[in-house]
Amino acid sequence: MKKIFLTALMALFVAGFAGKSLAASYTNGIDPNYPPFAYIDEKTGQAAGFDVDSLNWIAKNMGFEVSHKPMAWDGIIPALLAKQIDMVCSGMSITPERAKMVMFSDPYWQVNRVFVVPADSSITVEDILSKPVKLGVQRGTSEANAIRREQQEKGYPFELRQYDSAPLAIEDLLNGRIQAALMDELPADDAISKGRAVKKAGTHGKPDDFGVALRKDDQKVRALLDEGYKKLKADPYWQELQKKYLNK
Repeated sequence: MKKIFLTALMALFVAGFAGKSLAASYTNGIDPNYPPFAYIDEKTGQAAGFDVDSLNWIAKNMGFEVSHKPMAWDGIIPALLAKQIDMVCSGMSITPERAKMVMFSDPYWQVNRVFVVPADSSITVEDILSKPVKLGVQRGTSEANAIRREQQEKGYPFELRQYDSAPLAIEDLLNGRIQAALMDELPADDAISKGRAVKKAGTHGKPDDFGVALRKDDQKVRALLDEGYKKLKADPYWQELQKKYLNK
């Protein structure tokens, strides 16, 4: 009897261990300097932000594990294709150019592109597009690609300067090295909320839809994430995240 009990107990232990080992585990690539969607918390040293917390909730409720790997934004899609990471949930805009290389989840958020100028500046959107101003933008972003293409097509006279992140562009804006910067609206709002002496001069182009980027053969992962976002948006935690990170 004792032997049977021990055998059964061991079987349960092995089954439980095997179940844990079979849990899917994914690595999410993030831009570590893209608040409020993704960044490294100065106090904890851990990844944080709207996208990070959203994906953590989805992982917990959909039965998989996720870790977040900080990476340079202009190399994040090559890293995904090289299988160094499994997804990019970090405020990535869905664009035709990117869709040729990767597959996106259903859109989960929409954001405007805005021009940011010093708080005491009188520069307008018209000035930025018609005068030889120095304009900063984060390299590898949808707004960088779009404004560069527009400049070539329409002959805008501005001088385009590229940065590793939107906050670095804002630093140069405040230091007088550039006169304006183009970025998504929420990072601009985040800078303003933190007391940076900048303001929004106006919007540019159409709003961007954000989605999670995946390799094109990861259809099962896409289905998992799409279902996860549906559950998250139906849960009160979705509103909590918006209030915490987006002031909604």
